[in-house]
Amino acid sequence: MSGPAHSNLEQVFANVASNYRGADVDLHAVYREMREKSPVLPENFMARLGVPSIAGLDPNRPTFTLFKYDDVMAVMRDATNFTSGFIAEGLGSFFDGLILTAMDGEAHKNIRSLLQPVFMPETVNRWKETKIDRVIREEYLRPMVASKRADIMEFALYFPIRVIYSLIGFPEDRPEEIEQYAAWALAILAGPQVDPEKAAAARGAAMEAAQALYDVVKVVVAQRRAEGATGDDLICRLIRAEYEGRSLDDHEITTFVRSLLPAASETTTRTFGTLMTLLLERPELLARIREDRSLVGKAIDEAVRYEPVATFKVRQAAKDVEIRGVAIPKGAMVSCIVTSANRDEDAFENADTFDIDRRAKPSFGFGFGPHMCIGQFVAKTEINCALNAILDLMPNIRLDPDKPAPEIIGAQLRGPHHVHVIWD
Repeated sequence: MSGPAHSNLEQVFANVASNYRGADVDLHAVYREMREKSPVLPENFMARLGVPSIAGLDPNRPTFTLFKYDDVMAVMRDATNFTSGFIAEGLGSFFDGLILTAMDGEAHKNIRSLLQPVFMPETVNRWKETKIDRVIREEYLRPMVASKRADIMEFALYFPIRVIYSLIGFPEDRPEEIEQYAAWALAILAGPQVDPEKAAAARGAAMEAAQALYDVVKVVVAQRRAEGATGDDLICRLIRAEYEGRSLDDHEITTFVRSLLPAASETTTRTFGTLMTLLLERPELLARIREDRSLVGKAIDEAVRYEPVATFKVRQAAKDVEIRGVAIPKGAMVSCIVTSANRDEDAFENADTFDIDRRAKPSFGFGFGPHMCIGQFVAKTEINCALNAILDLMPNIRLDPDKPAPEIIGAQLRGPHHVHVIWD
């Protein structure tokens, strides 16, 4: 994988990861202590770690941090009292328009009802057969098989980008262009910064990238509409979508598609890398899954619980509330530490054990409640196809003993940077 777009994409991916800090601290140990001693902390815990916020940065708003499963569940479930509109001031300001995560109330419900059918399993399963599986096997993994060794994160960085852009409806014969778009999408994620000197430059770069991405998406939307929007791709389906007599115009479709792009590849890449790391560290479990592929879905769900990529979610209190006796004033920010909630001893038995046989119970890796990730079926299907294909095509895949072992790191956008493997 070479060429300017490749090196650019790999560099941007690394920059985004380092932006979100946390490599030098055992977060799980810290969170365990917080659950016990300060389950509701009256300060911005993530800022203490040096993690930038996707919220609008108003230093006068008090922030409270939650670490327990039940508290996180209560906040994420209750979109009336804990709202998301403030995201429009932070990450949302790079998008001008339709960003689902920054919408509340009726507006959010209506737009979500319009979009949701496009992301339901029946659509995604059809895509799986026509596009996802083929792209992963034929374009990526088969050409790698003969080399018998790889950093699987290189594959993980590229395949979700290739798949999501194909599902959206971009032309499939221009990979260099797609990589440029993907680098722009990641540059938007690097927009929020802690360091004020870097913040202005990163914000400028993010705005520029967002505009560039808007322009290329808009062209495809207009083209699909002109052709009658008969295809099975996401853009055609959004053009045809209707809910209670309302449909979307080109600007709305363009801004929505653009808002999907930073998250669509990033989180799938890291979730897949984390899953592979957890399985390769447990060869007996990997062998068991190779023999019984019905376990793949459980392994994905447990990886998302055990090491979620998006480690915290922020909401804003719409009125004065109280959590565990701590008064939280209207307008305050409430930071829900998903990684901590997902390992809460009171919610999960042997919470610090990676156990794919545990009884199914909601965790928060894809969010929860009205703002649950709309693309989670797409992400899980991609990861499912990728793991199955690797087990089919790379016999006896195992960690490369001559390379450093993978590490799952990061206080936000968590995952491994390298996963070196060999196979027979």
